[in-house]
Amino acid sequence: MYDMPIIKSAIKKMKQDKVRTARNKKYEETYKSTVRQLKKGAKSLDEAYSTIDKAAKKKVIHPKKAGRLKALASKIAPKRKK
Repeated sequence: MYDMPIIKSAIKKMKQDKVRTARNKKYEETYKSTVRQLKKGAKSLDEAYSTIDKAAKKKVIHPKKAGRLKALASKIAPKRKK
C-alpha cells in the first residue's frame, strides 16, 4: 500500500490511524446493519436511533447524516399497531 515512513512521528501516526480506522469501522458496520435489520423488522426504532446517535457522537458520521438516517429509519420501520 504505502511505503513505511522513516520519521518516528509518522510511524506512530500510521499505527494510530490503523487503530482508529478499525474502531470507526465497527461503529459504521453496526449502524448500517441495524438499519438493514430495521427494514426486516428484526430491530426496533429505538435501537436504530441509539446506534445512529452513537456513530454521530464518535464522529464516524456527520450529525446531519445521522438526522437523515433517523428520518429514513422512521419511514422504513414497521408501524406498530396500537
